[in-house]
Parts: sequence; structure tokens; C-alpha cells
Amino acid sequence: MSPNPMVGAVVVKSDVIVGQGYHQYFGKEHAEVNAFNSAKVDVAGATLYVNLEPCCHFGKQPPCVDRVLAARISRVVVGTLDPNPIVNGSGIRQLRENGIEVKVGVCEKECRRLNEAYFKHVMTGLPFTTLKIAQTLDGRIAASNGRSQWITGERSRRVVHKMRSQHDAVLVGIGTVMADDPQLTVRLSRGVSPRRVVVDSRLRIPLRSHLLTDKLVEKTIVATTAKAPKSKIKKLEKLGAEVWILKANSEKRVHLPALWKKMGAEGITSVLVEGGSRVASAVLKGHLVDQIYIFLAPKILGGGLSAIENLGINDLRKALLLSSFTTKNVGEDLLITARLLETKS
Repeated sequence: MSPNPMVGAVVVKSDVIVGQGYHQYFGKEHAEVNAFNSAKVDVAGATLYVNLEPCCHFGKQPPCVDRVLAARISRVVVGTLDPNPIVNGSGIRQLRENGIEVKVGVCEKECRRLNEAYFKHVMTGLPFTTLKIAQTLDGRIAASNGRSQWITGERSRRVVHKMRSQHDAVLVGIGTVMADDPQLTVRLSRGVSPRRVVVDSRLRIPLRSHLLTDKLVEKTIVATTAKAPKSKIKKLEKLGAEVWILKANSEKRVHLPALWKKMGAEGITSVLVEGGSRVASAVLKGHLVDQIYIFLAPKILGGGLSAIENLGINDLRKALLLSSFTTKNVGEDLLITARLLETKS
């Protein structure tokens, strides 16, 4: 699907649903076309319901507006406009100019939420970012010896694997790779494994790590700086991984805003940040996070590695603000979901 938006369409005639479809794969027929193709009756005079404005340009598929006109639809109900500059109201205008009644903004909030990753990517060039933290009740993500497997239960891990399948990429820091040697794949849920991004400023990633030796090595991206040894870069590329050389920040680490721009430019519309504490703290401090998932395990360690490091906030009035809280029991754990307010790009 990505980088295309999620779109569904329903055709209604005489108060009966006569056709329905959705955009199933990137490059394949769009939702409107699939809805028309599924109809067993003539759809002339029917109403088309679609969550996103029909496209009006040629891409991998011809314009949906042309197909709507050819089907002689009389009315189109649209959830929200498409923010893509080559559409953005043009599809609606063409339909109206050809005598079709168009209503826009039905369930708009829900429609925009459905495609929030697409909207952010189109409007900013950056990926929609989810930060995932698995911690004890006292805010620890690992014991004092560095071990973190497993803070949460199996059901929570299944949810995380499902989350991976819903993002274009999953991102961790080199500390997580060195400590846990993760696979970052979808194994406990159905879905496609995402691209895997490792923030590794000095290129310390072990050549025998799972990320460089499994069958998905071509999905591994290592983000580093110009200080990385050229010989190590060649070894990683020979193994099949991709190496991105990005500018460094004042601490000689990968400049995360540059990495986010690079991910967006490479078609990554959504990224799941899985840790550890240094990366989690950096993305929060850099205002790169859109939403956060915190899995709370019913455990207390009393010491160990904190989930979030010092963010340099010394005034409660400057604390990062969260909203839209939801809570859900996941096995023995509690999942808290929230949005970051005033996220800056």
C-alpha cells in the first residue's frame, strides 16, 4: 500500500450497496475502480462514497475521475481532500464541472486519521513517527545488567509485531543492536516485515548480527556519519545492507532531523521507533514523535535503565504535553497510547 494512502469506496444505488472495493496494492487499481468492477448492475445514477478525493492525474493508474465520469455516477460523497499538490481539490472541481454533485467533509476527522502517515509525508516530506516503549511500572526498560528480554508479556510482543507490519520502517539505536541482537521482523503476527533502520554514528554494528545475516538483510539500513570507517561501509554493503552517510550533530552523532528527511525522501512514510533510551530521548527532544505507545508491565525493578533520559527540561511548564490518551489491557500488561502535542518538524 505505502506510499499510497488507504482508500475504500462504496457504490450505492436505490439505497442498496451494489459495489465496493479498496486499493489493495501499490501500483494496482484504485478503490473506485475496484468498486465499479465489483458491481453486478449498471451503476449509472448511483452515489459513490469514498474516504479520499478521487485522483485526477496519471500515475501507475489512470485518473479515477475519468472512470467516475465514464460510469455516469450522479453523486460523490468524499471524506476529505487529498493534500497531494497534484490533486488537492482538482479532482472535486473536475467532477463538479462535469455536472456531478459532490459533498466533501463527511467523517473528515476519521478519514484524515486513517491516512495520517500519508498526510504528514505529503505535507512535510517526513515520516509519521510512533515511539514504542516497553517498561516496568517504575519506568525501567532493562535491568542494571542491561538485560531487557522480556519486560512485557507475549501478547504485548504480538501487538508490537503487528505494529511493525503497519509501518514502513522500524528504527533502533546501535545500543539495542549490541545488547539484544534483534531481528526487527514480523514473526508473531501476519504482515510484511518493514525496513530496518539502525542509528550507528561510529558504525559499530557487528557483522554477525541478525540484521546483517538474515534473509532480509536488503531491508537493513545503517545510518552513520562521515567518520565511519570506509572499510566497514564496504563490508556492510557487500553483505547487502544499505548505508546512509549523514551529517553529524554537535555531539558527533547522526543528526536525526537529517535522517528523518532522508527517510521521507526514500519513500518511508511511517517509522516505528523501538529504542533504546538514548534514541527514544533524542526523538522526543527533537520533536520528531507524533504518537507514543507505552507498554506497562506489572513489575518493579527499583534500578536499571530508565526509559527516557534527561531531556533538558527544568520547568514543568515546558514539559512535553500528551493528549488523546487511551488505555487497553494486553494480557498482563497495560498499553497506554497518546499523542504528542505541538510536534515540530
